[in-house]
Amino acid sequence: MNPVTFEITHVCRQSGARTGILHTPHGDVETPMFMPVGTQATVKFVSPEELYDVHAGVVLANTYHLWLRPGEDIVDRAGGVQKFMNYNGPMLTDSGGFQVFSLADVRKIKEEGVTFKNTLNGDTLFLSPEKSIQIQNKIGADIIMSLDECIPYPASYEYAKTSMERTLRWAERGRKAHSRPDEQALFGIVQGGDYEDLRRYCAEKLVEMDFPGYAVGGTSVGEDKETMVRMVRWSQAALPLDKPRYLMGVGAVNDLLEAISLNIDMCDCVLPTRLARHGTLLTSEGRINIRKAMYKDDFRPLDPECDCYCCRNYTRAYLNHLFRTNEGFGMRLMSIHNIRFLIRLMEEARQAIKEDRYNDFKEYTLKNMKFDQRGF
Repeated sequence: MNPVTFEITHVCRQSGARTGILHTPHGDVETPMFMPVGTQATVKFVSPEELYDVHAGVVLANTYHLWLRPGEDIVDRAGGVQKFMNYNGPMLTDSGGFQVFSLADVRKIKEEGVTFKNTLNGDTLFLSPEKSIQIQNKIGADIIMSLDECIPYPASYEYAKTSMERTLRWAERGRKAHSRPDEQALFGIVQGGDYEDLRRYCAEKLVEMDFPGYAVGGTSVGEDKETMVRMVRWSQAALPLDKPRYLMGVGAVNDLLEAISLNIDMCDCVLPTRLARHGTLLTSEGRINIRKAMYKDDFRPLDPECDCYCCRNYTRAYLNHLFRTNEGFGMRLMSIHNIRFLIRLMEEARQAIKEDRYNDFKEYTLKNMKFDQRGF
């Protein structure tokens, strides 16, 4: 029996976008949703209590980083990642596959797996599909991911094909190694670069393996927006309607809204907390750079339409002061706000879908939220 199941609750008559409920061992979450990233079993500057307050559902943790420290055995002895970090909601771990992309200078890929240089001390590490699943089994998240290769963009057809076929073999090896299938849902990941036939073939073969859910990988790696949309469209076309679809590493407003149009149910990104640490805030009026002198005596809330703790209690002037004095409390407040902004965006998108007006909502939002072409 699958520990994670998906229920479609409404399909928008205007757009075809859908709402649903993801049922997990740690609670139910409405979709489409945005998942905050807690790389080291913590969302940077944000406590679990504050995650509840912003209405976070699934939180993502990073397998590679938890493998390096404190080690999967420590997390396992703590009772799993939720108990370790005191977050009682659903969680997801990636596979370490993104590090195959991001650590390109210190890794070697073979059929057996990936050899890394430990970024902390230089030791040699080896991550196979089986090892990735074993680590994730010990970390204990509700949803775990197959090891894949996230290839760079652009990539030749031959490279993309070889990598995609290996990713499929790794998916099957990981599926066989999964020791907790009744407690953790293992998702397969669609790869194939910017090639329609490879994307469709990969999706079809993963569906034959019958995973509880599927992810779209290999996007947001330097391609333009139109290319990303093509990748997602081709990937999801062959996926079953009754299982959740997760677009990995996407958090810009325009990308999230486009993903929903393509029947994506789950997205994650480090974007909201990364922007906050540099003084960039996402608001209903567009992007704000809180470092600017114009906010030094601006005593309005950061975003009058936002209901987060930051906007309920603090002014732009105070945030400007905290950032200029390099106070950690400022980064914490701004991180809370940016996360809540994206979660609230998804809440509004769900409501629009339920009211059969998602296309109108998407058009209005993109027109009136004055972000640049990147979506932030």
